[in-house]
Amino acid sequence: MSRLFGTDGVRGLANAELTPELALSVASAAARVLYERDDSHRRVALVGRDPRASGEMLEAAVTAGLTSAGADVLRVGVMPTPGVAHLVGEMDADLGVVISASHNPMPDNGIKLFAAGGHKLPDAVEDEIAERLQEYGDRPTGSHVGRVRDVPDAVQRYVDHLLVATPHPLEGLRVVVDCANGAAALAAPEAYRRAGAEVIALNAEPDGLNINDAVGSTHPGGLQDAVVEHGADLGIAHDGDADRCLAVDSAGTLVDGDQIMAILAVAMQEDGELIEDTLVTTVMSNLGLRLAMRGYGITLRTTAVGDRYVLEELRAGGLALGGEQSGHVVLPGHATTGDGLLTALRLMGRMAGTGHPLDVLAATMTRLPQVLVNVQVWDKTVAVQAPTVTDAVAEAEKELGDHGRVLLRPSGTEQLVRVMVEAPTADVAQDTADRLAQVVGAIR
Repeated sequence: MSRLFGTDGVRGLANAELTPELALSVASAAARVLYERDDSHRRVALVGRDPRASGEMLEAAVTAGLTSAGADVLRVGVMPTPGVAHLVGEMDADLGVVISASHNPMPDNGIKLFAAGGHKLPDAVEDEIAERLQEYGDRPTGSHVGRVRDVPDAVQRYVDHLLVATPHPLEGLRVVVDCANGAAALAAPEAYRRAGAEVIALNAEPDGLNINDAVGSTHPGGLQDAVVEHGADLGIAHDGDADRCLAVDSAGTLVDGDQIMAILAVAMQEDGELIEDTLVTTVMSNLGLRLAMRGYGITLRTTAVGDRYVLEELRAGGLALGGEQSGHVVLPGHATTGDGLLTALRLMGRMAGTGHPLDVLAATMTRLPQVLVNVQVWDKTVAVQAPTVTDAVAEAEKELGDHGRVLLRPSGTEQLVRVMVEAPTADVAQDTADRLAQVVGAIR
């Protein structure tokens, strides 16, 4: 049986797969599990959401589930995921709930849980919650039923926190920010303006239906055009819940998460903030990042794909910077999860502090051409372990040497093998990937 909780919470088509009944049960079970682990005080849960229409329905269900289990609820309304995580710690809550499907299309939604302090729940706790969805037991009555209170200054509290973590005032910078008609629509423009930048906001008018609709970090084309049109110094693209960001330089060229991490790693190393001179990334980060960091004496540690695995490695090693090519960047000294607004402020702070434009800073690393081919197979586990496949991979790696890379990854949900190749030229990457894809596809 597959886990209820994926790498980023419970997610599905709202009101079909992710129903109000399921949301209520998850919230109630979470409150009961946490209470049984520590019954020394009344539980307090903080609930936020992105602006998609189904979030209103699911917020009501989550609030009912929490209060029915005796937890008091602090509602912060529409708020970036990292803002909820921060406020869980600042307001000393026992649990944080974010109702969001991040970069997914509007009809989807999700439930993400944070423990006290704003950290993601361990897998074991999520599994215990999933196992106990239908175990209601004796419910509290009278004065023991949870109460609900709104937090009207939640966005202000979050922005105040972001400004404390911004290394330099941003006067003189003109930035175009694409808010994806999502949770960043209010907080991001306010944070960047208060930090000193001139801000041009795009897609900052959410109506519940237009979140991630061909905008934001998964569709940066409009932002790229707008940066050039407005003569801006850079552009920032957020996703629906604003836990990630990508950037665009003044010429309209996309700057991805790997390049952003390279810029921040060098800056933090110079300031003595990069603990053990180590950066944590996933296996999907471009080889160009590793080669560039090697030149600065910075070590890369790699994890499986997923920001939760980056977080686990950062916490285990007490490290200061990690993230993903997709733009999830984690700075544990300032945040407990990926924070797109914090990342953007630190990136702009580097520009302001050095006086260098973004294209010069992004040249810290050179991205190697990368090709990804999805191969349909009968059995993905058998395919990646077949001797003909492992021999072909070894031969390709020998040909590429230190200037290329091969990665075969079985899909997590389909009978597919993803063949990824990086090489010095696009032609070599494509030829190598096609050759390996033929070998993988021939396995029966």
